[in-house]
Amino acid sequence: MATFSPLDWFRAASAKPTCRTALSNRASLDEAVQDVTDQLGRRGDADLALVFASVGYASDLPRLLPMLRSRLKARLWIGCAGGGVIGTTAGGTASELEQTAALSVTLLGLPGVELQASALTTDNLPDLDGSAQSWQEWTGIEPTRCRSQIVLIDPTSTTINDLISGLDYAYPAAGKIGGIACPHNAPHGSLFLNDQVLTGAVVCSIGGDWTLDTVVAQGCRPIGPVFAIEQVQRNVLLELSHGERRGSPVACLQEVLADLTDQERDLVRHSLFLGIERRDLQLMADGTRRDGGAFLVRNLIGVDPSNGAVAVADKVRPGQNVQFQLREAEASRQDALMLLREAAGQDREGTQAHFGLLMACLGRGKGLFGEADGDVSLARTVMPGLPVAGAFCNGEIGPVAGATHLHGYTACWGLLRQIPSPTDD
Repeated sequence: MATFSPLDWFRAASAKPTCRTALSNRASLDEAVQDVTDQLGRRGDADLALVFASVGYASDLPRLLPMLRSRLKARLWIGCAGGGVIGTTAGGTASELEQTAALSVTLLGLPGVELQASALTTDNLPDLDGSAQSWQEWTGIEPTRCRSQIVLIDPTSTTINDLISGLDYAYPAAGKIGGIACPHNAPHGSLFLNDQVLTGAVVCSIGGDWTLDTVVAQGCRPIGPVFAIEQVQRNVLLELSHGERRGSPVACLQEVLADLTDQERDLVRHSLFLGIERRDLQLMADGTRRDGGAFLVRNLIGVDPSNGAVAVADKVRPGQNVQFQLREAEASRQDALMLLREAAGQDREGTQAHFGLLMACLGRGKGLFGEADGDVSLARTVMPGLPVAGAFCNGEIGPVAGATHLHGYTACWGLLRQIPSPTDD
């Protein structure tokens, strides 16, 4: 059951949207709270406050939300602790602050929004073979008033994939974006909901005139041909095929490696992944169905030299297509730029992104790009001046081919737009 009664309201659409942001890297939590308060000012109420704090403040997290709420006004507060913090100063400078104490606060005024929020335990989920209504009653979130969801999960949680699948089952039309908070040694959780610090999961539903467009940049480029799975045992690939040729996964990989440059072969040692094709059957306005595919990137977790089998960190089945993937900085840049440009190209008059929520893997940032602010800079190239906030996560949540997945090494964006709900037409 939900451990926190869902909170929802509707605001009249007469006011103008607002987005006030603050970012601090002060060493002490008290100084950081004072810094963001000074940047934000004490004017006006907000609908939604997003708070991201680095685990450097872990022991002080129970004091964080009460301090902020005594100085700043918002109807709903959510957030989490991260291994790094992403935010935008009051002056408009967006930054990724890694391996340092940091606090990011965003206050959003969203006229016409409907918000619902629930704190959920993750050790006893509804049955995935049961009804969608049982999941909806468990979360306490009304599906007809839910267009998008922010999903934050504590790292101590279990059955994370089942939780994500259950939310998809209960709210299939809602785009979901989020991440797993980062672990720490303090005796409390990593999630924020109003003045509480929680374990489990926090789900924030966004509806009314507002929605989150999702962008998931997995940061890989394919190498070699697309193979079909011929034989598999659970997550262990035994035989692949390409055209009339069949072979073990290791034999197929050796053929792929033969066509790579020396530099690419060096990357394979620590940056090789497998893309597993996911199909998305979309119902079009004319009643036809469009079959769209995308590759979900997964870790390779083991090799059996005796038979050339390869284990992958996901369930696979015969008949699925797979393709080896190589992750490196330039591929990550191009992948993110392409997807962000596609998202920006969907802007219509008055629907430009109002705010960008970014949940990025701890393996990105300087470690991937070789310089600070890699993902933020890419977004600002495409959408100059976009206010950005978020965290570096222990796993990222976002959709691929119509279904929500838990990712690694990924940048998951939620672009907040004001688009009147079709039900209001």
